[in-house]
Amino acid sequence: MTNPTNHWLNFIGGQWVDADRATEVFDPATGESFATIACADVDDVNLAVEVARACVDSGVLTDCRPAQRAQLMHRIADEIRKIADQGAPLLARENGKTLADAREEFMIAARYFEYYAGMADKIEGRSIPLGADYVDFTYYEPVGISAQIVPWNFPVDICARSLAPALAAGNAVVVKSPEITPLAMTWLATACQRAGLPQGALSMLSGPGRKIGAALVSHPDINQIVFTGSVPTGQSILRAAAENAVPSVMELGGKSAAVVFPDTDMEQLLDSVRWGIFFNAGQVCSAMSRLLVHRDIYDQVVERVAELAQGLRIGAGLDNAELTPLVSAQQQQQVLRICDQAVAQGARLVTGGKAPADRKGYFVEATVFADVTPEMSLFTDEVFGPVIAITPFDDEQQAWELANGTDFGLVAGVFTRDLSRAMRASKALKAGQVFVNEWYAGGIETPFGGLKLSGFGREKGQEALYSYVNTKNVAIRVSQSD
Repeated sequence: MTNPTNHWLNFIGGQWVDADRATEVFDPATGESFATIACADVDDVNLAVEVARACVDSGVLTDCRPAQRAQLMHRIADEIRKIADQGAPLLARENGKTLADAREEFMIAARYFEYYAGMADKIEGRSIPLGADYVDFTYYEPVGISAQIVPWNFPVDICARSLAPALAAGNAVVVKSPEITPLAMTWLATACQRAGLPQGALSMLSGPGRKIGAALVSHPDINQIVFTGSVPTGQSILRAAAENAVPSVMELGGKSAAVVFPDTDMEQLLDSVRWGIFFNAGQVCSAMSRLLVHRDIYDQVVERVAELAQGLRIGAGLDNAELTPLVSAQQQQQVLRICDQAVAQGARLVTGGKAPADRKGYFVEATVFADVTPEMSLFTDEVFGPVIAITPFDDEQQAWELANGTDFGLVAGVFTRDLSRAMRASKALKAGQVFVNEWYAGGIETPFGGLKLSGFGREKGQEALYSYVNTKNVAIRVSQSD
């Protein structure tokens, strides 16, 4: 799908649709507008839901042999790979990330479709013994229409993460794209269209969350909601979902801690810090935003992390920089305010904490705070930027208490060569996923989701697929012959 005018459209029921109004999209490395996208309205939401319902009612994705649905998923994966070289520069420009990371995001999206293609023909029920007079069994039915609201930090990856299992299970999907990074996602719709996805099985709308997102999640014909984003927005969506008793999957961010013991492999730790908090400028829900370090190596770790941060090359993602911009001016100002607040509350600023003077985009220096205490907001509140808070501890029990001492519980990590200690950490850390000696260990195959204010439900892995189906039980009384 070439676009010489740099104006992008919504995708509704197999058709590309313009709108009366358009939304500007900005390059965060320069702060300049470079494209527009059609801004959907409530009528577009209603149309998307209407064609999704027609698709569901037709049975086009459920009456076929599941193996045919699997073949469709494989075709979509192939088409995503074909368009990656066209979509990646667009994603890098609208989001600010490197071209390599943007291309990898398309490869991950393709892998999601491949992975769930392998499960499309394995959604199997079971027989339940109730005695000689009964036959009892279960089977799974698709939920119907899945409304999916995608965040701006990994739009292609996270869209595919929920779209693929929903389609594999036979649902229709209406996607609400993020206002500030909506463009590259449209290539996923193109891939689905080229692969032969039935009309109505996917619609993709761009527009303001307070209007389009709200209309979508409150629509009476929606059967499921999948949301990744902030806690306040998630809470608002859940209130709307409660009106119609709509089941939801919520991934609401985190304030995740890595616990570092004296026997850690220092180079392995530093590599994890680099990816854990400075990748994508720290705009990752499962970022390593807190580092809890045993006092015996505390000063050494603070010094080495500061050296790492100071050595990162700042610049545009398209220039393959090591520290890329934040996604918007609003996000930049929010991170800078949090840094100022941390200093005011007594945290020790080791390096960073400001916008580089020689850059006009939305950059923030790689920032390291030390001596952060549990009373400080930097210890408890999500920053969503390249800012790490380092805190000392004296013993294991204190480490677990500090790690669990926030309202979030998305991921956590431990760095140690002691296998027994690592296993104790896996039990003690209150999080949906625990990393040992490598931040972001795991993959598409491993379930992902949080506890507490980090949300509920699981995405990725086999477990995620069962969020997109309902279990139906059939109990039969068998007449006995005389």
